[in-house]
Amino acid sequence: MKEMNKSGRKTMATPKWKHFLDIPNQPMPEMGTTPRVRVWNKNKSTLWYYPPIKKKYKVPVFLIYSLINTPVILDLGPGNSLIEAFVNEGFEVYLIDFGSPGYEDGDTTIDDYIIKYIRSGVRRALLHSGASEISIMGFCLGGTIATMYAAIANEPIRNLILSVTPIDFSDSQVFDQWQASMRDGSANFDEVLDIMKVIPASGVKDGIRLITSPIYFSPYLSLLNQADNEQYVQNWRRFNAWTNGHVPLSGAVAKQLTDDLIINNRLVKGQLKVNGKKAKMTNIDANVLVVASENDRLVPQEMISPIMRLLKSKDKTYKLLQSGHASNNYAGKLPQYLKEWLPARSSPIKKVK
Repeated sequence: MKEMNKSGRKTMATPKWKHFLDIPNQPMPEMGTTPRVRVWNKNKSTLWYYPPIKKKYKVPVFLIYSLINTPVILDLGPGNSLIEAFVNEGFEVYLIDFGSPGYEDGDTTIDDYIIKYIRSGVRRALLHSGASEISIMGFCLGGTIATMYAAIANEPIRNLILSVTPIDFSDSQVFDQWQASMRDGSANFDEVLDIMKVIPASGVKDGIRLITSPIYFSPYLSLLNQADNEQYVQNWRRFNAWTNGHVPLSGAVAKQLTDDLIINNRLVKGQLKVNGKKAKMTNIDANVLVVASENDRLVPQEMISPIMRLLKSKDKTYKLLQSGHASNNYAGKLPQYLKEWLPARSSPIKKVK
């Protein structure tokens, strides 16, 4: 392929440009390929079970992802999947997929997600696996909700893992202007939410872009630089599809998040209630691993680290990673921080001699 430069001379286009321009014409690589079985569903939510290659631990892992993105980021593709890494390591894995709420789900609250879906899903997972304890791992807003659940749970939670989870909204550089406007009453969206019932996926996407917009240009430069690397291109396209795959948010959840967290910071203050029960973090007695990322613009560690002084758990660990908000490079195995922490706390199955 030849093209004209400014002097009118013909030049050879670089191979990377050629590959880059051809990418949109290539079929989309498959996502979510780790074998799984549906074991329970309610309304639009589904509980998926991923059997281990060879079961090595008695305590299964229950995954809770954010309400505003699809959980496929946890299983992007072969060699690039946290779920695949878990099953390769010998863990039974359960994933609660909340699905995509519609207009009819506009009154669904955080309490509903916790009681009707998470609690019911955990009980089903315990019954299905035959386990006496379970590990809960929450990501971003899913981690916030996992914390709320753990604070009121009667179910036997052995381990709680919180990945880039916003907990303290008192000193948020991301939400500071919103907080000021909402606290003084100059910004109130309740009436609009009551009419719309749900924030559409496009609205959720635009809101995230307002916070992190500079980040969304640099990946294309990386793609151009690696356009002749087929594996990189496939992983990039999967990740990019997830990045643009936001889901709607119910109006009731949006109002509850605004009032309970952004304005009043009730979780940190110990004032939050779930289904009428106080969700105090001092109630959590599980082993806890808290993970933050140094370059996370969406959830900086200032919103995460205060949980360490609020937890009364005897076994609690804080890990700061050198990465951004969504780390997705697993290479078919657990990241080292998880491999060092979780197996020893998951009742390894002893080999029979």
